[in-house]
Amino acid sequence: MIDENNGQLGIMSLNDAKIYAYDKGLDLVLIAPTAQPPVCRAMDYGKYRYELDKKEKEAKKKQQIVEVKEVQLSCRIDTHDFETKANRAIKFLQEGNKVRVSLRFKGREIAHQELGREMLARFEEAVSEFGTVDKKPALDGRQLTMFIAPVKAAAK
Repeated sequence: MIDENNGQLGIMSLNDAKIYAYDKGLDLVLIAPTAQPPVCRAMDYGKYRYELDKKEKEAKKKQQIVEVKEVQLSCRIDTHDFETKANRAIKFLQEGNKVRVSLRFKGREIAHQELGREMLARFEEAVSEFGTVDKKPALDGRQLTMFIAPVKAAAK
């Protein structure tokens, strides 16, 4: 049995532990049921749950959520459109999000996959200052996709 100040009270019967906790206006909580003998603690359970929830919220607040944003390209994209897409991807990377770059082949363009790979290599070069390739370009059906992860702030 452990009291509310983390002091050990020693081994006592269940009834004695219940009476002790009741007299102090506390709850009797089973801490380690598999230990021999089982360990119980007298505490205010509501306050204990409140502290746990508070710590959990604080941990969630410090956690950074990474989203995956998508930029779509085509084989025949013009230079200004390409620059606009690259700037959009850079903005996503600066916010700390990952970027999925997808290049969709339309019609007979699928026969010229090397053009698509060149386009993705050009895109990678355009955003290389802000992100690194997380997953190399891979063909998935009629779509060539690549993932770019943001460069860590410490590395800058």
